[in-house]
Amino acid sequence: MHSPSVVGFPPTTAKRAGFFSRLFAPRCAMPGEAFGAPGQGNSSRIATVTVIAVLLLWFAVTASGMVKPLFLPSPQAVYEKFIMAATTGFGGATLWEHTVASLVRVFGAFGLACLFAIPVGVMMGVNRVARGIFDPLIEFYRPLPPLAYLPLVIIWFGIGEFSKVYLIFLAIFAPMAIAARAGVSSVSLEQIHAAYSMGATRFQVIVHVILRAAIPEILTGMRIGIGVGWTTLVAGEMVAATRGLGYMVLSASEFLASDVVIMGIIVIGFFAFLFDLMMRYLERTLVPWKGKV
Repeated sequence: MHSPSVVGFPPTTAKRAGFFSRLFAPRCAMPGEAFGAPGQGNSSRIATVTVIAVLLLWFAVTASGMVKPLFLPSPQAVYEKFIMAATTGFGGATLWEHTVASLVRVFGAFGLACLFAIPVGVMMGVNRVARGIFDPLIEFYRPLPPLAYLPLVIIWFGIGEFSKVYLIFLAIFAPMAIAARAGVSSVSLEQIHAAYSMGATRFQVIVHVILRAAIPEILTGMRIGIGVGWTTLVAGEMVAATRGLGYMVLSASEFLASDVVIMGIIVIGFFAFLFDLMMRYLERTLVPWKGKV
């Protein structure tokens, strides 16, 4: 009886394979595969090692005194500020109140973008008139940074809550609409012709063929859009905001409180990463065939 081999190594070298050798070993081809697709396999262990290494490096650099705390505070200092903001608050509100205010703004704008951008992108893909109307407008403002049209948003809609949500909505709208249009354009003509040959109407083709085939691109656009929304949040909370994660980070930067700034960045990154994990799960559930056909 031969002992089971380590993945990616022959049985003769399995015992000599160390931790890092096993960690970075190439994945064996699945049944029915000749060589396996490039980049396939689970990278969670490598990601975990990367995060731990970054944290250890952060501890080491701050403990050695190589960098002043003003520029890079220690993890302990950031954790203490996290506890302080969660209990006593910072900038006139607790961390939970800042977080809720930002989540409402970002996901409110994201919901509006899903409601409008996806239909507009689909119409751009299936109708040349819609493409001629929306494409130049979207392509004109898409490369502009939100700070460029922030003054106009303030002039038109004031400094209330609507202007903040609208600014984030504009930033999310363009990538989601373009992704939906790209998804429609990637649909196979053979599938469309087959549906028409079986008596499907134009509406049925759009709903049951084109939209289903465009879902992977639409989900990718949603992931990109929510990321753009989080980056725009700071710009939106620059104007007359009294709470929010972006407001907290900006307020802390004025007082050179780098520990609060890093703490706010970590909180924003946590929620953005959590949503991205949810979108990945949704993608695996709705389009399990992505990348396999």
